Amino acid sequence: MIEAAMIWNEPNNKSHWDPDLDPDWSRFAHMAKLAGDAIRGVNPRLTRVLGGISPIDPNFMALMKSYGVLDHVDVVAVHGFPLDWNLWQIDEWPQKIEEIRHVTDLPLWVSEVGVSTFGAEEVQAWGLKRTVELLKGRIDRIQWYSLYDLPSAWGATTRHREAEGSSYYRHFYMGLLREDGTPKPSIDEFARHTPELGLMQWFHFEDPRLDEAVAWMKRLGVTYMRTGLSWADRFRPNALDWFDRQMEALEDFDVTVTFCFTPAHRGLAAHHTSTPIVPEEFAEFCAEMTERYATTSSTLDFVDQSPFSRGTMRSTNLPTQPRE
Repeated sequence: MIEAAMIWNEPNNKSHWDPDLDPDWSRFAHMAKLAGDAIRGVNPRLTRVLGGISPIDPNFMALMKSYGVLDHVDVVAVHGFPLDWNLWQIDEWPQKIEEIRHVTDLPLWVSEVGVSTFGAEEVQAWGLKRTVELLKGRIDRIQWYSLYDLPSAWGATTRHREAEGSSYYRHFYMGLLREDGTPKPSIDEFARHTPELGLMQWFHFEDPRLDEAVAWMKRLGVTYMRTGLSWADRFRPNALDWFDRQMEALEDFDVTVTFCFTPAHRGLAAHHTSTPIVPEEFAEFCAEMTERYATTSSTLDFVDQSPFSRGTMRSTNLPTQPRE
């Protein structure tokens, strides 16, 4: 079940939104409001989440509020990696949460939090345990990043790459499972905290790990997770076939779907971080995906007309509250 639609990913991070093209984030704010309205127009009960911010910056959240963006979403989200990239310590998590709550009374999710095993696998197990101690009971959704290590041949989604030094290579070791699919020591600690603790896992286009990931999540007791559908991928051949397959595989989970990534030919610059030439096109993508995978109706029960329909009656009683 799709429980939420997230509008973009880390909009205040240069790896996901180009500030040279949009230095005051006014273009992003306009696009986000269009997307929020488009999602609401298709499914009035689907939870709309402002893309998780990284770094956790109350000034950025205040800027979004001043632009009216927070009037077009139901939840705000943050991402934190204090043991890897952030300039604050892990025990500051409660303080970081309160900084955002001073700006808005919207529900707050931690839609990405994780610890790399770049230095030592034992660090991840300790960091996971401490993160849960600090966040459990304070936040409605905690989505651990991630299930799998990023394959070294794929490359991380970052504008900095090797210029980051060792920080770049930390992107490749965020998983509970190694690249070869074998579990790390932290996986037992993770399983102790499900179903309260969820997962975040990006799936690349036609990702061969999809079915195995679903099996692992069920084995670990995961009930809710976050993933993404890429606007840029929408222009690939057989894109909808892949989207259908991905969403069908995840239908047993409460899924937050992140809509993001500008197609190179539809951006002011030929890059996924670019502001779109026509922001309404991103909103149309959000509406299309919502209609395809999270359609509602005037009644609580309806015949599922999704591409993987089994002709059964399904409930759409959704809550009103998605790194490489």
